[in-house]
Order: sequence, then structure tokens, then C-alpha cells
Amino acid sequence: MSTVQDSVLATPDTDLKTTFSVQEIHQLLPHRAPFALVDRIIDYVPGEKAVGIKNVTFNEPFFPGHIPDFPLMPGVLMVEAMAQVGGIVLVQLPDMAGKFFAFAGIDKVRFRRPVVPGDRLTMTVELLSLKQNRIAKMQGKGEVDGELAVKGEMMFSLIDK
Repeated sequence: MSTVQDSVLATPDTDLKTTFSVQEIHQLLPHRAPFALVDRIIDYVPGEKAVGIKNVTFNEPFFPGHIPDFPLMPGVLMVEAMAQVGGIVLVQLPDMAGKFFAFAGIDKVRFRRPVVPGDRLTMTVELLSLKQNRIAKMQGKGEVDGELAVKGEMMFSLIDK
């Protein structure tokens, strides 16, 4: 006798990977310390979006020089972290394995709250468009404890290595 749970487990979608460890992220993206800014992907929908986590610690290499008495994660690194989450979506599109998308532009970026040591930056990045399999537009937002910290649009261009 089959149960509802058995039928759900038997569907092909159950093999779909929706989370990624830092080791799996490193298999997909070329970024390495100190520039690897995503610790985990907690949700992934192929061709649509990814949700990633950056655990911000006091040991980050930028804190000693970025406001020593009031350590703040630089805004440009928040945007870069969102871009790396977006990269997880882009490099897993059909025929994109092993390819690299670089920034081509950023628009409408706004910072709403500081990100400081001890924060967990949760970034949601959605694919808005992909033209000729070379130019992508994505929308991202980063939140700390459900409060918006950063949002904006990012453009990417496929780079031939």
C-alpha cells in the first residue's frame, strides 16, 4: 500500500539539490578566501533563484581597516556576496557548467542597515532575464534577522576564459 509520503518521495523532483555546502559552492564558483563570501546555499530553484548565507565574523579581513571602532561590512562586499549567490544560479543553467559570469553593472543598489560582526546576512537572488546565454540580469536582497540590509539589481556578462 502506497502512502502520500511514498508517492512524494518517488517523484523525480526529490533528486533535485536545493542546498549546497561551502565545499559544493567551491566546486561551482572560482572565489576563494578571502573573497569567497557565501557560506551556504539554503534554497535553490534551478533557473530561478538561490538563497545564500554569509556568517559575518569579527575575524573578517576587512574589519581592521573598515571603521576600526565600529566595524561595518563594506557595502561593495555585500553586493559581491549577492553576486556570488547569483553565480550559483547562473553556472547551473543548461550548458553553463564551468563558465564564469562577471559583473557588467549594478543598478538601484541601496543599503538600509549596517551589517556587523555576529550578523547572518541572508541573501535572496532571483534571475530576471538571460539574453543570448551571455547577459544576465538579477535582482538581489540581503537581510539580517528579517530586516532589509541591501537590495539592488545586478548585470552579469559571460566571460570566455
